[in-house]
Amino acid sequence: MRAIWKGAVSFGLVNVPVRLFSATENHDVQFRQVHEKDGGRIRYQRVCSIDGEEVPYSDIAKGYETSDGRMVILSDEDMKSLPSRSSKEISIEKFVPSEQIDPLLFDKSYYLEPEKSSVKPYVLLRDALEKADRMALVTVAIRTRMTLAVLRVREGVIVLQTLLWADEVRKPDFDVLGEDTQATKKELAMASSLVDSLAGDYEPDEFEDDYSEAVESLVESKIEGGEVKAPTAAPEEETEVVDLLAALQRSVDAAKAAKRGGGPKDEAEPEDKKKPAKKASKAKKKAS
Repeated sequence: MRAIWKGAVSFGLVNVPVRLFSATENHDVQFRQVHEKDGGRIRYQRVCSIDGEEVPYSDIAKGYETSDGRMVILSDEDMKSLPSRSSKEISIEKFVPSEQIDPLLFDKSYYLEPEKSSVKPYVLLRDALEKADRMALVTVAIRTRMTLAVLRVREGVIVLQTLLWADEVRKPDFDVLGEDTQATKKELAMASSLVDSLAGDYEPDEFEDDYSEAVESLVESKIEGGEVKAPTAAPEEETEVVDLLAALQRSVDAAKAAKRGGGPKDEAEPEDKKKPAKKASKAKKKAS
């Protein structure tokens, strides 16, 4: 793993220098969109919806669309005026009971590794969290925007988990789940019996991603069967070759024009001065 951020946990008057590592990784199967005929990659252009022209990155700005469909253009200067945080501090605001943090609020997870000089205060904070059975509610600016997060302990390592803001969690509103529908005592007893019969402990290795394994097996069988496309050069590369040939052709044409005797100054020059120029022109043509 590679550290993506460096900073320090502020624990009272104690600072614990740490490095941040992503605690999870995505193993979803990734597919490319390709042309079925020859396996060529499908590429998309940045085209303006108004004039239909392709827009270079240098002309692309950030736009905020209002509720009535109007567009507000935000310049780089506008973006710089927004509040941003560049602090390298993970500031502990309070220690809260673990059950008060709804798992629905958890966003991204990171491991905190102490620097060699801060192992002892790191262990102190870790052990204090475990003993109190609480999470440390913190504020942190991993990039430029401040966010809420919690510190908790997992397998002897402090984990930082960023939190969604309260207004980012939707409230369920389903009319069909009214108070009129209730389970009977007999139905609840049967359901409880079923729960007891399927009770057990969570063992991560007990479950496998059979979809990913099936895709890998399918791809391997197609490779062994020779069902593989070898796409030709991408259009961008072909365009670069054409442009290079065109530039070389222009160089050759210019050299030929110079050889045929360009301006009045060339005509006025004596023969002994023209010859070196001809040799240079030939050399330039050969190099082209």
